[in-house]
Amino acid sequence: MTHHEPPPAGPVRVEHDSLGDRDVPAEAYWGISTLRAVENFPVSGRTIGSLRSLLWGFGAIKSAAARSNEKLGFLDPERSAAIQAAAREVMDGLLDEHFVVDRIQGGAGTSTNMNANEVIANRALELLGHTKGDYAFLHPIDDVNRSQSTNDTYPTAIKVALQRELALLCAEHEQLSNAFAAKATEFAGIVKVGRTQLQDAVPMTLGQEFGAFAETLSEDRNRLLELLPHLRESNLGATAIGTGITAPPGYRSLVIEELNALTGLQLVSAANLVEATSDTGVFLLVSGVLKRAAVKLSKICNDLRLLSSGPQTGFGEIFLPAVQAGSSIMPGKVNPVIPEMVNQVAFRVVGTDATVTMAVEAGQLQLNAFEPVVADALFESLSWLTSACRQLRTHCIEGITANTAVLQQRILESVSVVTGLAPIIGYAAAAELAKEALASKRTVAGLATERGLLDEQILNQALSPSSLAGLG
Repeated sequence: MTHHEPPPAGPVRVEHDSLGDRDVPAEAYWGISTLRAVENFPVSGRTIGSLRSLLWGFGAIKSAAARSNEKLGFLDPERSAAIQAAAREVMDGLLDEHFVVDRIQGGAGTSTNMNANEVIANRALELLGHTKGDYAFLHPIDDVNRSQSTNDTYPTAIKVALQRELALLCAEHEQLSNAFAAKATEFAGIVKVGRTQLQDAVPMTLGQEFGAFAETLSEDRNRLLELLPHLRESNLGATAIGTGITAPPGYRSLVIEELNALTGLQLVSAANLVEATSDTGVFLLVSGVLKRAAVKLSKICNDLRLLSSGPQTGFGEIFLPAVQAGSSIMPGKVNPVIPEMVNQVAFRVVGTDATVTMAVEAGQLQLNAFEPVVADALFESLSWLTSACRQLRTHCIEGITANTAVLQQRILESVSVVTGLAPIIGYAAAAELAKEALASKRTVAGLATERGLLDEQILNQALSPSSLAGLG
């Protein structure tokens, strides 16, 4: 709210910060710090309230901090219990609508941390029978933020949330890989012509093609899972720059222990808190692996679009499920819209990787101020990829069928089968045979028989589908 805007409608409470007094809606769980952030950062229109896993992480951190401060004698049991109860509601998603700060913000995430501090403080006050804004009894900074700084809570919340989101992506990724593997089994006996550089190559089975897709996805899931240990390192207890100022002795180890108990994660305290506070390389690592997974998934979708192209003048080797009409002008046209959607998700992930790269590079001295855009980019990539994998599996892969008539006809007509004869009759003779077959539009098998190049039994064995596809 600027000086051009009208005051809040309805009852207000007056809150104070180092810049002065402001009217805050009386019933708002957020306070003056959040109000200023809303005014300062009307950027993306996407609030932190839509980042469910991040708020889950923040709620867990605030609860763990309260429990630790109580055990160390720096927070009385009554206020600690109220903070923990309010933080639990944040974890459970009951207060998401009150996290109103834009995802993109200056201040290294301070606005996000303060939004959490104020919402938890005012909800805790309410639970204790006090009026919102009665900070003399329970304060957003002195109590909810005790022993903490944005600079250790915010990156830890991001890492906790990334682990949760990665688990969701890996689960969908695995199901997608399994769907391709099921198609590989279904198509195991269907021989087709392989292609390299979009030119006819040696035969293979459609099952082998889909099996390769499944294996590619399986490998990428393993790379995604390898990120988890890197995200377990936390700088909680570092406070502002890693020196631990304002955090009492014993807090650093205790808060990690309490946070693990709340989340079921396996966080560990960083060996060097100054380094862990300033270094954001782990986010670059996550972004790079997400980009790899997205690019490889996009390549698979390119293949699916090629293999299903047609239906009359393209490859036409597989049929993708028809999920919607494809044209406002051409009746009956159906397009590969699901793979196209996945392609576009991949393009976006590549773009967010560039954003993360620049943000990580731009850190200075003891802090990186650009973690908000890093978080926005990573959570978007994870969410979009997870949805893309799910939709590709359920709306495309599971319903793919083979165009066996086209595949059989092409393998019968293909000159590429001559490769199976090269070890027997020699490369030069096989090349001549291929050249003549193309010119005369006859089959390799027919020409080889006519010329008496091979015994019929040897010829049939060399050109059998199992031999041609390397199946033994």
